[in-house]
Amino acid sequence: MRARLHVDQPLRESGQCLDLPPGAARHVQVLRAQPGERLALFDGLSDLEWQAEVSAMGRSAVAVRLLESRTVAAELPLAVTLAVVMPANDRMDFLVEKATELGAVALQPLMSERSVLRLSGERADKKRAHWQGVAVAAAEQCGRVRLPLIQPVLPLASWLAQPREGLCWLASPGAERPAGAPQPSLNPSLTLLSGPEGGLSEAEELAAVAAGFQRIGLGPRILRADTAPLALLAWLSLSGTG
Repeated sequence: MRARLHVDQPLRESGQCLDLPPGAARHVQVLRAQPGERLALFDGLSDLEWQAEVSAMGRSAVAVRLLESRTVAAELPLAVTLAVVMPANDRMDFLVEKATELGAVALQPLMSERSVLRLSGERADKKRAHWQGVAVAAAEQCGRVRLPLIQPVLPLASWLAQPREGLCWLASPGAERPAGAPQPSLNPSLTLLSGPEGGLSEAEELAAVAAGFQRIGLGPRILRADTAPLALLAWLSLSGTG
């Protein structure tokens, strides 16, 4: 299979020559690619995927030349942001990976009263960078050319105080299911807030409702903190919204 790689610099026009960034270069070297072999590249800034040709292989550098581009229609027509109170252990990695595959445009990691995972300062910055890397790898695998943005970790109360546009849904056990999928022509964006293990406290749910969030149910079963937002995203992807 031809390598498909993200490069963190603008890809502009046919004939452009560039050195691959270190991560992408290592990937090509592991594959033992030779000059003349083809790669697929995207920069995450547009809907274009570029066909490129390896022009030179060095010990640590790989030079390529862009050949031609094609437009990739892999995004949901509804821009979905997942605002999730971070699950514990490595479940956040799983959530970021699958949310990328399912088409989320952004993920907002949050901390709440019942959070198990709490991050701040340098540790939060490192985790955010790690999760962005997980998103890059997932986009390379699934065929997306746009990358979801991993936002800085915030306390729930601070995030709720920020202005936002579009529909705002709060995953709440026992609430009614949505009557139907949102229509992108009427509501181009949706923010889904989902709680941690043990759920949001009653006070936090009330604060979210006061901030404009509508409670929605996701069925009769209690879903894990990393399952609930993905279940909704999968439903949107298959319901005609995606």
